[in-house]
Amino acid sequence: MTDRWLYPWGLGSVAFGGASLLVPLYAVQLGASAFQLGLLASAAALAGAPGAVVFGRLADRVSVRRPLVVGTLAVVAACLAAIPFVSTVTAVVVANAALWLVIAAVAPVVTMVVVDATPESAWAGRIGRLNKFQGYGWAVGLLVGTVWPLAVGRSVGVETATRTLFWMFAACGAVSAAGTAWTLPRPDDHVTSPRQLRRIGRLLATSRGSIRGTTVAFSPNRLYWSTRALRPERLRERFSPALVTYLLAAALFLSGSAAFWAPLPLALTDAGIGSGPVFGLYLLASLGSAVLYEPAGRLASRYDLRRLQAGALAVRAVSLPVVALAAGIGIVSFRFGFVGLWLAIIGGTWGVMAVVGTAIVTHLAPPEVRGEILGVHAALGAVAGGVGGLLGGWVATVGYVAAFVIAAGLVLSGAALVLSLERVSGGPSVDGSRSR
Repeated sequence: MTDRWLYPWGLGSVAFGGASLLVPLYAVQLGASAFQLGLLASAAALAGAPGAVVFGRLADRVSVRRPLVVGTLAVVAACLAAIPFVSTVTAVVVANAALWLVIAAVAPVVTMVVVDATPESAWAGRIGRLNKFQGYGWAVGLLVGTVWPLAVGRSVGVETATRTLFWMFAACGAVSAAGTAWTLPRPDDHVTSPRQLRRIGRLLATSRGSIRGTTVAFSPNRLYWSTRALRPERLRERFSPALVTYLLAAALFLSGSAAFWAPLPLALTDAGIGSGPVFGLYLLASLGSAVLYEPAGRLASRYDLRRLQAGALAVRAVSLPVVALAAGIGIVSFRFGFVGLWLAIIGGTWGVMAVVGTAIVTHLAPPEVRGEILGVHAALGAVAGGVGGLLGGWVATVGYVAAFVIAAGLVLSGAALVLSLERVSGGPSVDGSRSR
């Protein structure tokens, strides 16, 4: 299968990455409160989860997947072009939920495209190549959002710069739709067998997270594939106390993380940081996670996974409220530098958490239901994104320090539960394979 279509698809990922922060910042410009930002994040997470499941099921049944991919990109372009004409925060929340519904929905479809008519031995490489294009596209979207307001904001004004940035990302989506329609291959075969579905789910559940993982509470692609072959009856009496403890810990620290990210755009804006620098700060956080994925994998194969995870969570818990304090520094240049440093640290902790967390679940889950347990673990992220976003936005109406302290408390509670487990060693897992 030719990979020419990955280039226009990567351009679509530029639009996705830019929209992930541009829409919340636009809501802030319209006067959104901290609670409304939490609602914005929560609605996006809760819309994305069923979108991924429904579209994934549909893609598994249709003979031609091209319209699903191209149609999604066209809808994204239309949404991004229309949002600047919206004048109420409520309408932005609805439009953003629709936007992330289609973005999340297309993720499993694209994965099906890259593995269709491809030998299983090549799946890991092709999925990794897809993630590479998506990750670079997401980062470029954040980079464009950083540069554009600084380059044109002073000459045309903040509001005009924001509108034109929306239209620039909309153009990326439109060109991506046209280019994908032109280059997307038409494979002869589809992946449909339960064994193949579980195999893809395992690959995605144990692969490194993408650059977007530090600021997005769940991955719709992993959610769909790891729950695609979920059979609840197989899970009865298969949850050990240690596994239940870790899943509860994950629910706590993922909710705490979502509670931090939801009101953060407003906190940074209220601290006097412009929209361009805010994009730059998010890019630093994303890069901080990306550079630690591979080192975390090496550490996970050598040391006690429980201590590695608890250590990363403890560092994150300390860092969350420090961001609020750093945002209050009087000198603007120092303020940006300190906030950037701590967000990079927070991003780095995600690089460890994502890799080590998957290794812990893989180690604790019984081999015969490991795929299903990984699905439950992925689903926790979607629930955490919704609950944590609402919680963080609500508490932030009292104060950002209070919201970030509560977020830190949830993360620290998760760390304590992880540390309460018996030693979970890296290296070979229970079925003889190496945990990753």
